[in-house]
Amino acid sequence: MGCAPSIHVSQSGVIYCRDSDESNSPRQTTSVSQGPAAPLHGLFVQTDAADVIPRSRASGPPGAARVRRARTELGSGGSSGSSSAGSAAPATTTCRGRRRHCCSSAEAETQTSYTSVKQVSSAEVRIGPMRLTQDPIQVLLIFAKEDSQSDGFWWACDRAGYRCNIARTPESALECFLDKHHEIIVIDHRQTRNFDAEAVCRSIRATNPSEHTVILAVVSQASGDHEEASVLPLLHAGFNRRFMENSSIIACYNELIQIEHGEVRSQFKLRACNSVFTALDHCHEAIEITSDDHVIQYVNPAFERMMGYHKGELLGKELAELPKSDKNRADLLDTINTCIKKGKIHKVHRDSGDNSQTESHSFRYKNRRKESIDVKSISSRGSDAPSLQNRRYPSMARIHSMTIEAPITKVINIINAAQENSPVTVAEALDRVLEILRTTELYSPQLGTKDEDPHTSDLVGGLMTDGLRRLSGNEYVFTKNVHQSHSHLAMPITINDVPPCIAQLLDNEESWEFNIFELEAVTHKRPLVYLGLKVFSRFGVCEFLHCSETTLRAWLQVIEANYHSSNAYHNSTHAADVLHATAFFLGKERVKGSLDQLDEVAALIAATVHDVDHPGRTNSFLCNAGSELAVLYNDTAVLESHHTALAFQLTVKDSKCNIFKNIDRNHYRTLRQAIIDMVLATEMTKHFEHVNKFVNSINKPLAAEIEGSDCECNPTGKNFPENQILIKRMMIKCADVANPCRPLDLCIEWAGRISEEYFAQTDEEKRQGLPVVMPVFDRNTCSIPKSQISFIDYFITDMFDAWDAFAHLPALMQHLADNYKHWKTLDDLKCKSLRLPSDS
Repeated sequence: MGCAPSIHVSQSGVIYCRDSDESNSPRQTTSVSQGPAAPLHGLFVQTDAADVIPRSRASGPPGAARVRRARTELGSGGSSGSSSAGSAAPATTTCRGRRRHCCSSAEAETQTSYTSVKQVSSAEVRIGPMRLTQDPIQVLLIFAKEDSQSDGFWWACDRAGYRCNIARTPESALECFLDKHHEIIVIDHRQTRNFDAEAVCRSIRATNPSEHTVILAVVSQASGDHEEASVLPLLHAGFNRRFMENSSIIACYNELIQIEHGEVRSQFKLRACNSVFTALDHCHEAIEITSDDHVIQYVNPAFERMMGYHKGELLGKELAELPKSDKNRADLLDTINTCIKKGKIHKVHRDSGDNSQTESHSFRYKNRRKESIDVKSISSRGSDAPSLQNRRYPSMARIHSMTIEAPITKVINIINAAQENSPVTVAEALDRVLEILRTTELYSPQLGTKDEDPHTSDLVGGLMTDGLRRLSGNEYVFTKNVHQSHSHLAMPITINDVPPCIAQLLDNEESWEFNIFELEAVTHKRPLVYLGLKVFSRFGVCEFLHCSETTLRAWLQVIEANYHSSNAYHNSTHAADVLHATAFFLGKERVKGSLDQLDEVAALIAATVHDVDHPGRTNSFLCNAGSELAVLYNDTAVLESHHTALAFQLTVKDSKCNIFKNIDRNHYRTLRQAIIDMVLATEMTKHFEHVNKFVNSINKPLAAEIEGSDCECNPTGKNFPENQILIKRMMIKCADVANPCRPLDLCIEWAGRISEEYFAQTDEEKRQGLPVVMPVFDRNTCSIPKSQISFIDYFITDMFDAWDAFAHLPALMQHLADNYKHWKTLDDLKCKSLRLPSDS
């Protein structure tokens, strides 16, 4: 009698078909792997039972020929039902269009087949240092009708442990592929009346997941009288391989196994590589990959942004060719400066695989490849951890891996990267650059021996160092009383009370030709109070500080009283001269447009106090003498720190002279910081640092903007706080040493005064047995013209060129040229005096 089957779905979604008969024979169970309960049009789902396979083609275990293969067709005319056990409602399975019944003896084989699929373990694949896990292969069979060929591939998949799906229509095939992303697709290309195999292949290839899928075309055997067809049409359609019709399970199995260990494994590795490239594309650091011949094969977006190139302009080119382009010119300094502003490069170098061929080539570049990572060498070592740990990385490379980077480390990293791709001569030059960058005095020019230019060397030793050595037992102590009183001089109550002779001189204070020495004479060496009242009134300082003119006058008196009138140079006349120059610079349009009123007030106050209580000796002298100030300030910016500290102490200790008492705390702190910064900028040890920063941050952007707009306008970013600080520093520095730019008579007077002060220091050094920091300033042998020439050449010319480019000071630059010519003439005549004989 016929069986009365019943069908139900387990909790795991597996469909079971149970047959029973009147003879109570054992029940046969057939499972449909993960079969959906809802219909899916045109899609046949794998079952772990089998249709009857002819014995001539069966390669399974004994009894496999008697196994009946059942397939449940969903949504394509087949019926699927569900009833309780014992129901009389018939359930059919499709097997080559005939209704068959399950054999009771097949139960054991069916379970074994199902278990074998479920127990297939994932494969482990290694690609370089990556360890990947590959899931069991999924295969999609696209056959319009079931036949011996589809059965052969079906059982071959079962034997290999692959997961298999069968589709009958192009639509269901595409739907299934988009859901499963099969690694292998087998398409029946033998007949065209059911569907166009090439069209099916093209539709699958049009989807993104198909990039890593291998598509196999099953074609008919060529008859003996026909020539074998070309595979080109299949390749053009998107197929990867061609399989001649052969329904042998072992033939199908061999074909699938070869595909797995060939194309599928390779495609799996490529997918892993894509994930690496995705990570590289999102990396913020610049990365490039080159061949062993240094030909660029890959750059990430960060590299494009940093170098200013598009990927299409880089790929396939040698790195050495890049500096020749318009975007990265051959001028090495410009190239390095551009890189310094943008960031750093990580370079990955790929070897071709032939060590013998590339050995000499690698030796040629060994001095340049300091940070390259050889992909081949890393992957070949595998898990050889000790060899990885023993690799020698430069110390700077370890610094570059830190989260916090100083700008200088970025510069060195860029230069290291540039070395790797440069000719040997350029690489050697960059080695010298790296040596220089590892020093601390990056902004200080390196001089020759003292025999070549003793005047310049002595000026540098005296002005740009904090002492040559410390001598025990010698201590220099200030003996001056800081609370000097000049009661013999009648001080004005307001600016309107200034005596007529002084007021007449002050009428010309806005001119660069203003004679400070005449003011010194008529004020009995107290010019700072009178000039201060006039200048501060012109700039509205009292209004800004909310203080009375009486308070301002008292403050100016206290500050001037603490300048040493006994000093030949560093006295209140010098302070008044610097105040005058600062006010003159503040009147220039570009300076005025770059600073606000708080900056102007800070600059005027800083100029007034910048040398208060100066002892007439240099920082080097104080450090060598072991003075109290040198000990207090740790031999660092000793005098400049003392000037600012004392100025604020004198200001706030008495309410009658406290010009800051009426401004709010925030304004006071901002004003105080600006004053301190400007006074500390007058310290000569950082002279070149300040000048170079001003040139790079102010002059160059301004020149570029003017060149681009053909008009003189304020530079972009001039009002940025960082740029305002640079402008204020440069302004007070120029005002402090503006003597060579004054009219010749004033220049000569200042040269004599500073020389006399240096002579006095040399005399005292000799008396106390201290190191003589400026031996050329010996009053018996010194050539003042030579010392002035050295000072102008070394300190003045470049600084005032930069300041003139910003503030536009033609009169000053003309005076500087005339004065330099004067000193050169005296030097040529071997004259040690300050004036030409004809002038005497």
